[in-house]
Amino acid sequence: KPTIRVNTLKINSSELNKRLRKKGFELEPIEMIPYGFKVIKRTNNLGSTHEFLQGYYYLQNIASMFSAIILDPKPTDIIIDMCAAPGSKSTHIGQLMENKGTLILIDKNKNRIPALETNLRRMGISNALIFNMDAVNLNKLNIKADKILLDAPCTGEGLIRQDPNRKKSRKMKDIEKLALIQKKLLHAGLRALKPNGKLLYSTCSIGPEENELVVHEVLKDKRNYTISKINKPYGVKGLTKVYGKSLREDLIYSQRLYPHLHDTIGFYLCLLKRKAV
Repeated sequence: KPTIRVNTLKINSSELNKRLRKKGFELEPIEMIPYGFKVIKRTNNLGSTHEFLQGYYYLQNIASMFSAIILDPKPTDIIIDMCAAPGSKSTHIGQLMENKGTLILIDKNKNRIPALETNLRRMGISNALIFNMDAVNLNKLNIKADKILLDAPCTGEGLIRQDPNRKKSRKMKDIEKLALIQKKLLHAGLRALKPNGKLLYSTCSIGPEENELVVHEVLKDKRNYTISKINKPYGVKGLTKVYGKSLREDLIYSQRLYPHLHDTIGFYLCLLKRKAV
């Protein structure tokens, strides 16, 4: 079932619900997301209604909505989204910042920037700056952030249910190559945090190679970072033992979402915190 996030900058949930119901849509509230709905019945394309074009809602998977909620953006924050395009999580963060503070959006793929700009415009986000660069070089911007989202490029195993071809098309070699990029990005992100700052690491993959093992490796030589407990059980606990190898204990605070358990795409979430000094 498709899911939508109401853009509370422009409309409240009950008003949008009323409008879409008039058009023959049937919506069901999503537990844990006050402005999220499952679309139970649709009469026409969700991506072409007047309300969609006006930026009243965004088509977004539940797991992806959890990211901004866990990061907990505040209007006073400086926030960086390291892999921002096409902007589902960026526009959500902007919404929770109430268009205040500073939202820095980075994407290295030039071809994906127009989609990001279109979505920011449609959703009415006005506190964002876009940088077309590789977030591995984040230090060049010389910015320290209160919060960072690193929704890392991944093999997307979590999408197998939607696209069964992914099962065959991804080799171990791909996973190793991506894990290397993920580690570089995580290193760069952690360095850009203010003391007490938080970084949410997420992927739409369920392989430990792209998740727990990445975090474990990167934190090995970093004393002043810890894994924070995520305040609600969105998924199940992260793994602390992988292929017979014990990993750091606090990985249990990270969370995994599975299609068959949570009715979302497969997803991993790990909240990291920089210590005060």
